[in-house]
This record gives sequence, structure tokens and C-alpha cells, in this order.
Amino acid sequence: MSSLRNVFRRNWSCDEKLEGKVVVITGANTGIGKETAIDLAKRGAEKVIIACRDMEKANAAVKDIIESSGNEHVVCMKLDLSDSKSIREFAEAINKDEPKLNILINNAGVMACPFGKTADGFEMQIGVNHLGHFLLTYLLLDLIKKSAPARIINVSSMAHSWGSINLEDLNSEKHYNQNKAYAQSKLANVLFTRSLAKRLEGTGVTTYSLHPGVVQTELIRHLNGVQQFFMKMVSPFTKNSVQGAQTTIYCAVDPSLEKESGRYYRYTFCCNTQKLYCSLLHII
Repeated sequence: MSSLRNVFRRNWSCDEKLEGKVVVITGANTGIGKETAIDLAKRGAEKVIIACRDMEKANAAVKDIIESSGNEHVVCMKLDLSDSKSIREFAEAINKDEPKLNILINNAGVMACPFGKTADGFEMQIGVNHLGHFLLTYLLLDLIKKSAPARIINVSSMAHSWGSINLEDLNSEKHYNQNKAYAQSKLANVLFTRSLAKRLEGTGVTTYSLHPGVVQTELIRHLNGVQQFFMKMVSPFTKNSVQGAQTTIYCAVDPSLEKESGRYYRYTFCCNTQKLYCSLLHII
């Protein structure tokens, strides 16, 4: 199965370096966030900060990232995106201690979880996936603009195309459907990216949202039995974490995107009789 997966999911390749760049990645103690951190550290980033809720897992991830990348400038900081107090404390520390922030990757998220609320009373998926990252980005925006050229990357999902923003019941309190709530939060990521692009035009800060693909990570832990069975059945055609990180990495480092902003990207593969190759498509 792994060989079949590798045939359909070749990694994106680019030798772009990140010397002098400071990076923040949320939720990078596991999955595609961790693999993104490894890649950016390998590219010589001046500092990679992984922002995580579970510090025990975060410290273990830092050791792995340093060992895998050979870059010792990797640290972890406490960040709970379900609590605005934690977000404000994290942003205050970054603004105080870091002279620049060149790449912010809003990667952390929850998917199809049982109904719950954040510390501030928002439905968990819209609260963590969108509102938490919205607040974090807002609080770091002055530092990011001062660090231009800089990039903000929001990890969304193809599920955004199935969603709608229910302003009459944003917190899903009248009726909760875990899949619809997830799709709503991912649509909010895409809309936020486009709005940011317009507001930041001319500042040297560009924004991107993306679909990483169907990836076998811990994010699927809340799926029901039928959904879990389906994921196992299609696993040969899904991505592992390294493959799933490729679109994020592309948006974070590829020089060709310097003049693009506000677009949504997904990794797609095309083949002919001679070779298999990949292309990155954007949707305006």
C-alpha cells in the first residue's frame, strides 16, 4: 500500500532557503504541522517556533525536528487556540521577544469533534479553526508587516466547498452537525485569507489558504465508525503527513508566489505516457 501511495503522491521539490526567516507554526507537534516544521528548519530558517497546547508533546516534537533537520534553532511555546487568554499571552511574548516574524502558518485544528465550546463560549470548530487563528493573526499583524516581505498561510480544506457561514447560528447551538460545523470553519479560513489579502495589499505581506489533501493524521480521530472504516478502505490513495505538508511548504517558500495573495491552493497530480509530474493549482 505504501508503494501505491508514493506513486500517486510525489513530494514537491524546491531548493529555496530561509536564512534569516523567523517562522511560527501552530499545532506543529504532530502531523503535517510537524513535517512542515522539519522542512522549513532544513531550509535554514533562523528560528522555527512551534505553538502547541500540549507542552509534553511539543517538547518531544522539538527534539524530533532538530534531529531530523539538523537545525538547532527550533523552540516550542504554549498556545491554546480555544482560549483567548492563552492566545493573547502567546502573542504578547512573540511581540516582546521576536524582532521579526516572516512566516505565520495557521495549521492547528480540530475536525468533526463532538459538540463543545471554547473558553470564550464559541463552538469548538469555528472557535479553534477560525476565530482562534483570526485573533492570533490580528495580534501579530504589526510585527508581520514590519517584517515584510512576509507570508500568512491558513491551512483550510476542500470541505470549505461544502460549507456556508450560518450567521443565524454561528455556534451551532440550535442544531449541531459536526461535519457542517467543520466545513463552516474551513470556509471561514478561505474567506479570511481573501479579506486579509485585500487589507494588506501594498504592505509586502501576502496570504494563502490551502487544501493539504486527504491525510492520515490524528485529525481524523473524531470520525465515526463508518467514516473510520471508509478512511481505512481509501488509505492507499490518501497521503501521509510528509506528503500532506507539501502544499503548506509550497505556499510558505515558493518565490513564484511573491506577487500573488489571497488565493486557495491544492496539490494535484497529472500524468502522461512518459512521466508522472505534479502541479499546484489555485482557485481565485
